[in-house]
Amino acid sequence: MSKDDKKEETKEKKKEEQQAGSGQTTGGETWLAGEGQIAGKYSDGHPLDCVQYLEAKLILKPDRFDCVDSFREFGKLVQHTAKEVKVGFVTDPKVGRRPDIREIVFMDTPDFRLYNNAFILRRRVTYVDGFPVGDPEIVFKFRHPDEKTAAAMDVRPNIAGKYQIKFKAEALPLKDQIGGFRILYSHNCQFGLSQMHEGDRLGMWALARVFPALAILKKSKDEEVKLVNEAIVEEVLLELGDLDFGKGVVGHCNVALWRTRGEHTPLVGEFAYQLKFNRGDELHEKPRKLSEQFFITLQQDVKEWISLGTTKTGMVYRLHGNAPQSHE
Repeated sequence: MSKDDKKEETKEKKKEEQQAGSGQTTGGETWLAGEGQIAGKYSDGHPLDCVQYLEAKLILKPDRFDCVDSFREFGKLVQHTAKEVKVGFVTDPKVGRRPDIREIVFMDTPDFRLYNNAFILRRRVTYVDGFPVGDPEIVFKFRHPDEKTAAAMDVRPNIAGKYQIKFKAEALPLKDQIGGFRILYSHNCQFGLSQMHEGDRLGMWALARVFPALAILKKSKDEEVKLVNEAIVEEVLLELGDLDFGKGVVGHCNVALWRTRGEHTPLVGEFAYQLKFNRGDELHEKPRKLSEQFFITLQQDVKEWISLGTTKTGMVYRLHGNAPQSHE
């Protein structure tokens, strides 16, 4: 076989790997395009929410991130892949500054009843110059591999204040190999802690009043929820820039490290970018294919960094060797 034939064979093999991986574990579908409204209504007659966000994530080995330069090194790899597949990239000015610091905790019952039933309850606090700023953010989500199941779960809270609903398709690599993707659907509700006026915020009974979707999980009035594995997570996050896939489809990307507060034990890293599209609109075919190609090619380019078969939340829940059930 000639050198030219070998090169052509290598190109074809890489192309086949990309095409074979693109639809695996997702029921044959390709990269998500807005498919319009799902038929059905919630109990009050409100139409079911439909996906408006596509968030692509690579879970990374935490030991790779031992200083801020390692964050920037990964950013250069992202830029290299973007150039390789002809995706525009605009560097964020923050890439040359100090990373942002956020504190994250997860709440659940001692038997992990929320997580075992595909629910996640999280609080996040942003720090500036060592001090917390702004309103702590509460995020309540139902995450499931089936879009209709995720859409049918009404995550709206029973609060007097303001809140925001985000229905996302989350793209992750396949659990056991590089070069493909799987989709989880995350139906999210988020609001500032000040918008929640419940006195007993640690009681399962009170949470079920705030989040009616949890009513089926409550057992007794004195049942409490606690910090998952008593862990307080410190997130170190560096903004990298904007990925431009054309036709106005732009996704901001960043890279982050999660570690335990106090011991600074590294848990997991993550690269992520998010695309938003209007309700019912389709993601144009060209940027859809380009974003899919970028995600798969980046996996191959940074395969030594990638940790397969997990999520950030899953790492926290398994911090002490526990193996809860999940739909992740």
